[in-house]
Amino acid sequence: MKRRIFLAILAGMFLMFFTATPVFAVTPGAASNGSQFLAAAIAFGLAAFGAGIGVGTSGSAAIAAVTEKAEVRTTALIFVVLAEAIAIYGFAIAFIILGTPG
Repeated sequence: MKRRIFLAILAGMFLMFFTATPVFAVTPGAASNGSQFLAAAIAFGLAAFGAGIGVGTSGSAAIAAVTEKAEVRTTALIFVVLAEAIAIYGFAIAFIILGTPG
C-alpha cells in the first residue's frame, strides 16, 4: 500500500515538472494588469477576512457586555465599528493599487 502511494506521488511529481508550461520574463514597464488585479483582490480579501473575524469577536463580546450592563452600549459599538473599518481600509488600498500605472 505504501509503495502505491509513493508511486502515485512520484508520477504526480513527474507530470507536474515535465508537463508544465514555461514562464517567460516580462520587460520592465510592460507589466500586465493581471498582477494588479490579483494584488487588489488579495488586499481586499484579506482585509475583509480580518474584518469578519474582528466583527464576529467584538460583536459577540459587545452583545454579552450590553446584556450585563446597558451603559457600555456606545463603547461596544465603537469597538465593532473599528473592526469594520479594516474592511474599508482594504477597499481603499485596492483602489490605490488599481489606480497606479503599470
